Amino acid sequence: MLFNSIDFAVFLPIVFVLYWFVLNKNLKTQNFLIVVASYIFYGWWDWRFLSLILFSTIIDYNIGLLLSKQDNLQKRKVLLWTSIIINLGFLGFFKYYNFFIDNFTQAFSFFGHELSTNTLNIILPVGISFYTFQTLSYTIDVYKKNLEPTKDFIEFCAFVCFFPQLVAGPIERATHLLPQFKKQRTFSYADAKDGMKQILWGLFKKIVIADNCARFANEIFNNTHASQFLSEHGHYQGSTLVLGALFFSFQIYCDFSGYSDIAIGVSRLFGFDLKQNFAFPYFSRDIAEFWRRWHISLSTWFRDYLYIPLGGSKGGIRMKIRNTFIIFIVSGFWHGANWTFIIWGALNAIYFLPLLLTNNNRNNIQVVAKNKLLPSAKDFLKICLTFSLTMFAWIFFRAENVTQAFIYIDNLFSTSLFIIPNYYGRRDSLITMCFLLFFIVIEWIGRENQYAIEKDFFKKHKLNWMFFLFISIIIIENFDNSKAQEFIYFDF
Repeated sequence: MLFNSIDFAVFLPIVFVLYWFVLNKNLKTQNFLIVVASYIFYGWWDWRFLSLILFSTIIDYNIGLLLSKQDNLQKRKVLLWTSIIINLGFLGFFKYYNFFIDNFTQAFSFFGHELSTNTLNIILPVGISFYTFQTLSYTIDVYKKNLEPTKDFIEFCAFVCFFPQLVAGPIERATHLLPQFKKQRTFSYADAKDGMKQILWGLFKKIVIADNCARFANEIFNNTHASQFLSEHGHYQGSTLVLGALFFSFQIYCDFSGYSDIAIGVSRLFGFDLKQNFAFPYFSRDIAEFWRRWHISLSTWFRDYLYIPLGGSKGGIRMKIRNTFIIFIVSGFWHGANWTFIIWGALNAIYFLPLLLTNNNRNNIQVVAKNKLLPSAKDFLKICLTFSLTMFAWIFFRAENVTQAFIYIDNLFSTSLFIIPNYYGRRDSLITMCFLLFFIVIEWIGRENQYAIEKDFFKKHKLNWMFFLFISIIIIENFDNSKAQEFIYFDF
């Protein structure tokens, strides 16, 4: 079920009314409702894969209980690795089986040996990367004794399948979200109002910015041989390819952060607090700051459960380089079974390493130009450079394969880089660019908040605020004139 669909617009009020007006006096029945609603929400896509979530839930629930009763270190390790192998085994099969089979076959073909292997027509379960990491965090934290395992199976089910963030995050830690299912929740008008504002902003990001940027990004990436718009080398002009990368950069940011905003906003309607997943990453002054602000729940997951156990940045230069490449390459591979994602991860590692090796990776902790209207010239140039590097890396992320990525880059850096862009839909894209400019301004104004319109800009003028909301809803409705578009991270 998509957040930006009519189905969800009907589903959410029904669950909300049952939750607060029918079952509000009993915590257990509220939690049970969340489980039922979450399974309906997920099963709307494909009910057959509900068994995977249920199986993962049962395994990690029981391993958590067994860990609480076991003091023998070796047996505790066996239990932990049982959870890791089962969870990553399912993830590996559904997401990476064909990738490894294809590359194994190609490797033998390179040395002159032809192998006959079969790939499978495997459907990737939506959200499997997210809920797998969420349940793993529970087992690992119980193993480390950072968390007492829950004995309430319904509570644990609700934690694993909580519908607002089930499909595309944020990836919540058990230490943060699970205790919230144990406490009696009371309705808060202030939280509900804040949640609705964040939902509105998330829908604006997705429908108005991401989906429209996608039209032009797809046009440019998928049709680089459109005859009447070719450069002398037989491809789109370099300037057009820059625009394609720009459109995709904002597509993926607004698509993914828009989902997170909606998820956090919906959670607030039900009395839950999810952690911020994006903190205005395109205003970062270096790559290290970008990764502290982009997909925060995944970045911190890899930091705590992979990077630090490997030794982090405490060792010598070789260890720092090794661990940096591991963390970024694994992060890239988490996104998909394609060499393009691995190169994307490695490229970000190359960006990050000079900062780490010179101890400059924590220079920019505070929000840029805090309490100021505009950044300094130095900060502005740093933001532009960081965004340019990030946008370049996104080319690999978006490309269908490595060959397409290198062709795209080769044609980007050509003499046609300096001519006026020309592509299908150029006139229509001007409207999208205007909204994109509006979006950047609003994000800049609200960059010190949890989300851009959290602050009441029109606190002293209620009518102005109502007018802003009304116009936003009209804009969203005007753009949402076709079938609801899936979120990009449903494929990851």
